[in-house]
Amino acid sequence: MNQNFELIGSGIGGNKVYDLFFRLEKDVLTHHPDIVVLWIGVNDVWHKSTFGTGTDIDKFESMYEGIIERLSSKGIKVFCCTPACIGEKTDYSNSQDGDLNEYSKIIRKVAENQKVGLIDFRKVFLAYNLTHNHQNKSKGILTYDGVHLNDIGNELVANLIFQTVIENKN
Repeated sequence: MNQNFELIGSGIGGNKVYDLFFRLEKDVLTHHPDIVVLWIGVNDVWHKSTFGTGTDIDKFESMYEGIIERLSSKGIKVFCCTPACIGEKTDYSNSQDGDLNEYSKIIRKVAENQKVGLIDFRKVFLAYNLTHNHQNKSKGILTYDGVHLNDIGNELVANLIFQTVIENKN
């Protein structure tokens, strides 16, 4: 079976859902993709308490739905991804776990309602850390700083995306 893909990375570090909402046409739709993997949300949560520039959950949900509707209306197959982590502690003491869980619930709900694919990084990262982070470290298992992925985290994400897209490409 021939598996040819052209990968176009349109992510911009530090962006939030409203940034993507406003640049979707120029940075994504102009490429006429068949598939879009939508992974946004960490900065919407992280920047709320860190910089005061995050996204309120109701605005996040509205703009997230709008992005998926625009993609779907073009016949694009969409895979939504939940945010992975802000801190890797396994004892539920990461300060933004509650918000990440709430934003992840929104993404899961929207993906189900819009009938698009879901890659649940939140669930996978939590399970991985429970298995591999016996010292309850705040970073260094899948990230180098609690947010940005290290080599192991990148490999986990790449494998999950590839596996999900290949299994659901039709």
